[in-house]
Parts: sequence; structure tokens; C-alpha cells
Amino acid sequence: MYDLDSPIPSRQILDVVVIGEALMDVVNSPRGTSEHPGGSPANVAYGLGKLGVTTGLLTAIGDDERGAAIVQHLHSAGVTLLPGSRSLNKTPSATSTLAPDGSARYEFDLSWTLEPTAHAYTPKVLHTGSIATFLAPGANTVKALLQQYRQDCTLTYDPNIRPSLLGSHSEAKSTFEDLVHLTDVIKLSDEDALWLYPREEVEDIATHLLGLGAGLVVITRGSRDTLLATAETRMHVPAVKSEVADTIGAGDSYMAALILGLLTRGTDGLAPAVLEQLGRTASMAAAITVRRHGAKPPTLDELRTHLQPVV
Repeated sequence: MYDLDSPIPSRQILDVVVIGEALMDVVNSPRGTSEHPGGSPANVAYGLGKLGVTTGLLTAIGDDERGAAIVQHLHSAGVTLLPGSRSLNKTPSATSTLAPDGSARYEFDLSWTLEPTAHAYTPKVLHTGSIATFLAPGANTVKALLQQYRQDCTLTYDPNIRPSLLGSHSEAKSTFEDLVHLTDVIKLSDEDALWLYPREEVEDIATHLLGLGAGLVVITRGSRDTLLATAETRMHVPAVKSEVADTIGAGDSYMAALILGLLTRGTDGLAPAVLEQLGRTASMAAAITVRRHGAKPPTLDELRTHLQPVV
């Protein structure tokens, strides 16, 4: 099993590189309208930084006021903005409207292009997901980078499906499965899974994704539980009960804590005890996040403190 109190290993300059969109979240709620840096991959990078993981983000933002706010936000968590990331004329945005139950509906104003970038170092984990893996032309570059690094580090992927930005269902499914072939760990919500594979049970979806080459499939089911599946083991880890302010960033906090667990799991691979602790730790990170408004993931100290009664 892994130990959150042990040092996070650092092989080269960055332990994790995240590739994907960063944007400005415009939130409409009963309390008014506010703006916060966001975008699923950027949220994951920020969450990793808050957890003490040396992290870099390769993205596409503008050299404008919103872009500057995103950079300041990332730097506040110790995240490095990688070269080539200030490539757009205008920083993308996403407008979310909160329902009374805290759930969010999204509208996007963005473009996604990414210049091919070669780095002189290799991270321990390369993570990608969300819009960046579906929206042309940048999605093609993301796929090329996964192909470049697939033999050298652990590749993680969260599709974070946004139906309003995708083409046909068949095209999106094909794009997703092409990336599953390249990645080691797939994390998706039950909503994502059932959008991709309607009328299928999550157990059957996990079997299908393992058959496509994934080593670990993680399917979260909100306040119920998480399915963690490998070729040898399947388990359902209960969600941590929590009051909900809103759900913005909860899945990204889960993903960041999951990556932390992959980094600190030691030599036990994906043994059942490791899977259980991965699920408990990531679920706790998500539970902490939903208790407060906006994508505000926990620090490592917060996560350790909340896990003490559980571990």
C-alpha cells in the first residue's frame, strides 16, 4: 500500500505533465456571477500542485487579462505553465449555471490548438482529458504526444464528456477508444460512461475498456461509490458522505488525488489493498471539494487530516 506521509518521488524536473484546456469559468448562481480559472485539465494540474506534486501544464490560453489570471492561479499552487501555452488571441471561457441541487450546466466559448512540443525530460505521469482530446485541431496533437510518451511514463485519461462540444456519438466514441489504446489508467464518471455506452452496465463498460488495453478503469458514481477494475480485481469503494455546496471541480479533485496515489503506491502495483486506498483517498478529495463553492481542491495536509479516521 502507499503512504501519503512518505515523500513524493521526483525523478526529473516534473513528476506530472498535464495536457489540456485552461479556461475562465463564469459561474451564474443565486448568489450572482463570478469568474474563476478552470478547465478540467487545468483543475487537475492545480489540484496536483495543492497536493504537493511537481506539475506542469501544457495548454492554450491568450495573452490577455483572463490568461494572466489563469497563470497567477496556477502559479499559486506551484504549477509550471509549459512553453508554447500562450498561443491564442483570446482565452477560452465556460459559463456554468448552477441548479438548486448544486449541479452545473455548461456553455463554452473556446478554440483548441496546440503546437507540437518536445521536452528534454519525461514525467512519471502524463495526464490528459476533456475537451482537449476531442476538439480539433488540438486533439490531434494531444494524441501524437500520447503516442510519443506511451513507453516512457504512466498515461492517465479522463474524457470528462461535454456533449454540446462533440460531434456525432459514433465519432466521439471512436476518438475516445483510440486514446484508451494509448493510456494506462482511465477515469470517467458514470454519466460519461453511460453517454459513451448507453444501456450498458458499468461493470460491462469496465470489461470493455480493459479489453481495449487499459490497465486500470475507474468509474465514479457520484454519492454512491466508485468502481475500480483491473484484469485481476474489481471492487466498489463507497463514496465519502458530504454536504454539497456545488459539484464544480469534484471529478478533477478526484483525478488529482488518484494520480497522487499512483505516484506514491510503492512496489505493490495495483494489488487489491492499493486499489481500495486509491479509491478512498480520491473519494475523500472529491468530498472535500464539494463542500465549498467552486473548484477548490484540498491541500495535502487537509487530505491527510480527513483521511485519518478512514485509513
